[in-house]
Amino acid sequence: MPNAVLSRIAASITELKRDPMGTVAAGEGAPVAILNRNAPAFYCVPAEVFEAMMDRLEDAELNAIADARKDEAVIRVTLDDL
Repeated sequence: MPNAVLSRIAASITELKRDPMGTVAAGEGAPVAILNRNAPAFYCVPAEVFEAMMDRLEDAELNAIADARKDEAVIRVTLDDL
């Protein structure tokens, strides 16, 4: 069954075990597809990329909440009321 590899760089699990940091560095900041029997098993991403992805996901979730609430009635409060 064909699989999409969603990265420019791919490495085997054996290569990852042999040189984990070298495998990550081969991606030059981009994800590296880790293959098991020529099929993607997972993607290895640098910490900065993962943190940026998580920030974007959180932003998307917060935007969805804001969009869902945009037609709700506005309740005015002051800081003293809180």
